[in-house]
Amino acid sequence: MICRNDRERQGMRAAGRMAAELLRSVGERVRPGISTAELNELTRELMERAGTVSASYHYGPKKNPYPGYACFSLNDIIIHGIPSKDILLRDGDILSVDLAIFYKDFCGDNTATFRVGKVSPSADHLIRGTEEALMAGIQEAVAGHYVNDISAAIEAVARREGYGIVREFVGHGVGREMHEEPQVPNYTLPQRGLKLRPGMSLAIEPMFTLGSADIQNDPDGWTVRTRDHSLAAHVEHTILVTENRPEILTLP
Repeated sequence: MICRNDRERQGMRAAGRMAAELLRSVGERVRPGISTAELNELTRELMERAGTVSASYHYGPKKNPYPGYACFSLNDIIIHGIPSKDILLRDGDILSVDLAIFYKDFCGDNTATFRVGKVSPSADHLIRGTEEALMAGIQEAVAGHYVNDISAAIEAVARREGYGIVREFVGHGVGREMHEEPQVPNYTLPQRGLKLRPGMSLAIEPMFTLGSADIQNDPDGWTVRTRDHSLAAHVEHTILVTENRPEILTLP
């Protein structure tokens, strides 16, 4: 596990701020009637203007790389939703936008689930609960704690609210690569996991559902949705473990 020196920490801070500002700008355009393809094109334009590179675009296998500049996951899609001109947002939808960029050799990775117009109380509650779980996990990202302390805090919120916890996708280390060690599950494991030390940078990202946590994969090879088509929410911050409290790097 890599511990960042002072210069690298500054690089992570800059990448995190840039990723957060881009996600905020995209989120401001989320509204009924817009397509996810339009949001994807906006994302591309914003990234180019900011001098950043999408960490998602053409990520993955050469035969089927991911085609979007961010992931746009609508309603029952948990993760890796592919943008399309045929997917128009409607009042009451929820949309998770997973946006990761490289800026000056470092990666900033963040996700938010946006409300499209007026959403149902259950959808609103799911988003709020997932955000609460993220912050509970971040509070445990303290030097001397363990990865499993983060996982346990996230799981506790999900269990209390009765949400399904997606197990196939987890948080991770992040730095010069989008995915680094260690993995950071959103559920507890028998072992404590890695001991946290100052300088570690992590992407913490709970994914909860209103129904079953069972997943299914679409034929496109990327889109992952709930098997029972219940709503899913996904939120994420890149954080830095410091000598004191955790530092959230992806705040706009």
